[in-house]
This record gives sequence, structure tokens and C-alpha cells, in this order.
Amino acid sequence: MRRLILASTLLLAACATRPQQAPPPQQAPPPETVSPQARQLLGLTPNELVGHFGKPALQIREANSLKLQFRGRQCVLDAYLYPQNGVLRVTHVDTRTPAGNDTDQAACILALENPS
Repeated sequence: MRRLILASTLLLAACATRPQQAPPPQQAPPPETVSPQARQLLGLTPNELVGHFGKPALQIREANSLKLQFRGRQCVLDAYLYPQNGVLRVTHVDTRTPAGNDTDQAACILALENPS
């Protein structure tokens, strides 16, 4: 009888689940740093973007998306356009120096808007 009680106790203990620990609190992702100048470009169509900066130095189509690149002496701007309600619109803007280093988006956009 003792063996039966011992065996059933061990069997029940083996079936028990471990106490659940609360998941660690998740931090909110850092806010995306989009300059007010870059925010003004979001939602533009390809024609509006070309009207704003002139002819792109590079145009790449991939599936249903489009990347337009505008270059100046101080920086390079890549505008990524994806379909929204059937129309290609700027959804993301990336800027860098011609050497590929990070640069201030606002300064780059201003430099491309006002080439000297």
C-alpha cells in the first residue's frame, strides 16, 4: 500500500507543471527618427518627388516597389515607394554621405533642395 501511495505521488509530481514566470516587460521600440523635412516627403508620388528634387540619379524597380535615388555633393537620398491604394507613394527615406556614412536627414534634404 505504501508503494502504491509513493508511486502515485511520484506520478502526480511528474505531471505537475512548473510555475509560470511572468514574462519580462517589453520595452517599446525606440521612436523612428524622421526629420520634419523627411516627413514632408512621405506620401509623395514618383512625379511629385521628381518635381521636388529633379531627375533621380538612380531608379530601381523591384516587384511592385520603386527606389529613387537623388545625389548631391554632400549626400545621397534614397526614397522607397510602395503601392498605397494602387498608387506608388514614398513610405521611407534614407540619407547618407557619398562615402556611405550616416548624415543628418534634414541637412541632406535641404542640400538637395538648394544645390549650390
